[in-house]
Amino acid sequence: MTVVAAVDCGTNSIRLLVADEEPSAGRDRPRLRDLHREMRVVRLGQGVDATGKFADEAIDRTRVALADYVDIMRSLGVERVRMVATSATRDARNRDVFFAMTAELLGCVVDGAQAEVITGDEEARLSFRGAVGELDPTRGPFVVTDLGGGSTEVVLGDADGVTAAYSADVGCVRTTERALHSDPPTDREITSARQFIHDRLALAFDAVPVDRAETWVGVAGTLTTIAAVNSGMESYDSDAIHLSRIGIDDLDRVCHELVAMTRAERAALGPMHPGRVDVIGGGALVTLELARVLSERAGITELVVGEHDILDGIALGLLD
Repeated sequence: MTVVAAVDCGTNSIRLLVADEEPSAGRDRPRLRDLHREMRVVRLGQGVDATGKFADEAIDRTRVALADYVDIMRSLGVERVRMVATSATRDARNRDVFFAMTAELLGCVVDGAQAEVITGDEEARLSFRGAVGELDPTRGPFVVTDLGGGSTEVVLGDADGVTAAYSADVGCVRTTERALHSDPPTDREITSARQFIHDRLALAFDAVPVDRAETWVGVAGTLTTIAAVNSGMESYDSDAIHLSRIGIDDLDRVCHELVAMTRAERAALGPMHPGRVDVIGGGALVTLELARVLSERAGITELVVGEHDILDGIALGLLD
């Protein structure tokens, strides 16, 4: 059985999935069997929106995490590896430093392996494949939103594949660094952030006919954390969150509450990862705009939250 490793290095976090393929048992689509799944917040995109380059300390944090991931890959016998870098790396002028670091470390697993920057379109398609793999195809078409640190992918498709996709340059880190500087944010800051989000997501909604969607699937840490907070979890439970549902009214309430909280209040929430405390408000504002448009245009009444996303799409591609 081939063992593969997928690494997703985004603006806020770096994530690892080591997996092989479950026996098919008559299924017409492959299904992954997780051997190891992990996420660490390294904030690679720290300041990139303002400076256009990676901070030295952000590269150092990412190196430490990736070195640990490489040890895990080697211990599990990984034969194929793919590491993708997304929004922050697309924007950074000094990304050669990042690539040299990843080549040095990943080369210890597979000769010649290194990170690659993928386009927003490919990011969207990989996220879609990972997100809908376990869903009932009769509930499509699906609109998948992957709300990251620097970008948000909006993808429409069904069991046969992607119909339309767009990667908008707006996410929880980018929004926070642009507009949300006070603790808690002021009304003026929130208004500015919402205008920024509206303008960036309008481009996505112009490109993707979301009015055709029947089911909204949300992936990545902002949306899974919002779902966990809504459920009142004392600590984050990935299995309980995966494929859970949250109604639009509850989503609206929780998002507004998160935006109004101080950092200390957010940090005290049981399922809140420490690395999301300062940016979850920005992510909540992006979520509110997504919910508003999908409700108005497609009559969407709930969000299906998935733990499987671009990592799973990458791993499935390695197994193909």
